Formats: sequence, C-alpha cells, structure tokens
Amino acid sequence: METPTTTKLYALCSLLLAFLFPISNSVQLDGGKLCLPEKQTSLFIFGDSIFDAGNNNYINVTNGFQANFEPYGETFFKYPTGRFSDGRLISDFIAEYAKLPLITPYLHPGYHSYIDGANFASAGAGALVETLQGSVIDLTTQLSVFKNLTSLFRKKLGDAETKTFLGRAVYLIDIGSNDYSIPFTTNSSMLQSISQQEFVDMVIGNLTIVIKEIYKEGGRKFGFLSLPPLGCVPFTRALKPGNTGACFEEITALAKLHNAAFLKVLQTLERQLNGFRYSIADVYTAFSERINNPSKYGFKEGKTACCGSGPYRGILSCGGKRANQQVAKLMWSGTSNITTSYNLKALFEL
Repeated sequence: METPTTTKLYALCSLLLAFLFPISNSVQLDGGKLCLPEKQTSLFIFGDSIFDAGNNNYINVTNGFQANFEPYGETFFKYPTGRFSDGRLISDFIAEYAKLPLITPYLHPGYHSYIDGANFASAGAGALVETLQGSVIDLTTQLSVFKNLTSLFRKKLGDAETKTFLGRAVYLIDIGSNDYSIPFTTNSSMLQSISQQEFVDMVIGNLTIVIKEIYKEGGRKFGFLSLPPLGCVPFTRALKPGNTGACFEEITALAKLHNAAFLKVLQTLERQLNGFRYSIADVYTAFSERINNPSKYGFKEGKTACCGSGPYRGILSCGGKRANQQVAKLMWSGTSNITTSYNLKALFEL
C-alpha cells in the first residue's frame, strides 16, 4: 500500500486514480476489521467549485482554479482553505445540518479517515472529460477515486457491512456549469457542430453514467442542485460582448435545457433502479430571485460579485458566495415547491 506521501502524487489527463489511504487508527478496529458507529450516515461529495473544499490545492493547476489565497476564507476559517468562498460552502452547511464534521477534501495529505464521507469535488470540473481536460479532476475521475475507496471499505468492513454503509450514505453532486460556460470562454467550436440539445444530452449522459456507477457500488440516496441562470452570474456577464450588463442568454439557455432534461432523467432512474431516491433543489429560481431582488434576501447587490476584478467583478481573482447558507437551508428543509422528490433532511433520515 502506498504511504500518505506517495499517494498524493497525482496524474491528471483523466487517468484513473488509485489512492488507497489507510483508515485512521483512531477508528475502532475489531479483529482487523473496521467497526462502524450504529446507523452511520456519511456524505460523499462530487462536483466543481460549488463543492470543492480544497482538492485543487493538491494538484498542478493554474491559479485560476485554486482558491488558496486571500480573501478566500476570511469570514469563517480566517485563512484560505481552497474553498471558492469567503466562508463555508453549501456542502459544509449540509454536513453541519446532518451533524457531521466538515467533509475534508480527499486529497488533503493529513486526511486518512472516511467514515464520515469524502469530498472529491474539483473547481473547474465538468461532466465531460474534455472540459478543462488536464487541468482539473473531471467527474469521471472523481468516480474512479470513489470506486478505489469503496474497494478499501470492502477490505476493512466486508461486503455486507460495506453495502449497508454505502446504502445509508448521501451522495451530493453538482456538475455542469463549467461544461456549458467554458465553450464561450475558450472560443470552442463544439456548439458549431452540434445542437444545444445534443450538447446537453452529452453532459447529462456522462452524469447519468456516474450516478448509475455509484448506484452499482451501493449508493441509493442522491442530492443535486439544478443549474443556476448561468448567463446572469458576474463571471459570464463579464464575458458578454459589448459589456452591456445584460445576461449571456446563450449560456442561460443551456442551463434551462439541462434542468428540464435532468429532472426527467432522475424521474426515470427512480422508476428503474430499486431503492434509488433523490433530492434536487430549484437553485435556478433561488438564484434568479436573489439576483433580481437582492435586498429581499439580505444582500445589497445581486448582479456584481462581492470582490474580483473587471466588469461586475466577474474576473475570478477572489471570491465569496455569501448565499451559500441560504441555498443549503433550501436544500436541507425546502418544501415540495423547492425540492423534488425529497429534501436532504428527509434523505438523511431514510
């Protein structure tokens, strides 16, 4: 087995990762096997900068995909942790509501215990391997790391207890924003050769494969966010030709197509896969309301980032998503007009 030092040597370019960390000695062992707390419910996190708690600190990426400098982290941690926020992420609040500790980034060199879960998210990641390929940990590679971890659990717990453990866990996934935004930032010809719907089908197709693979490993409870109005966030407003302040409607159109199609996929999976349960929060509406009516939700400004450079402070040189707690609360305890078909509180209690 690799040592904690050597296991941090990471190969990008969508190669399958094989990190097999030993489980912490602080966890009780019985006869060489891991003993789980009764009814342990863990949280496994996949995705992009919305959920990246610092994995990109430990891979060779350009500065634009790392948040390891001030003012990141200034309001809660008092130092930059790698989170693309001035404080905690949505996933941090979800862990708190579930009475779990903050879920540490999987690549953190001092993190060896996964009983509470693991965070595989990588800022800049997409469902498509081609999205920023070689610069971030794409969703397919995140899945590969998770599979290596489940293999380790089977060695420590045995098949039966691993099945129970993984079945109790909640799998939180947020992906797609980079897939739809990056073609407009890199002069990609992707959307010149296929239709918008075909492109959305590619993204959702990859995401669906990952969901099914997690299900095969034993996952049953999944949490998602719909995509926000991507063309109206400060970063994409800054990209809009002419600097008019208008939303980048071509990007928002992709988000709308994605949200409609992905909900249908989840409904189909719920019918097809025995025991599959999901929660998806309507973040599109939540963000739209906060952009258009910021004072109603305690914000002074909804169309300009709290820090950054360039138009609308949309050039990512610092950051904060102060709405994270509000969104987390909607995901956790939102009513049926906000979350479908469960909220996260109900998923954790199942």
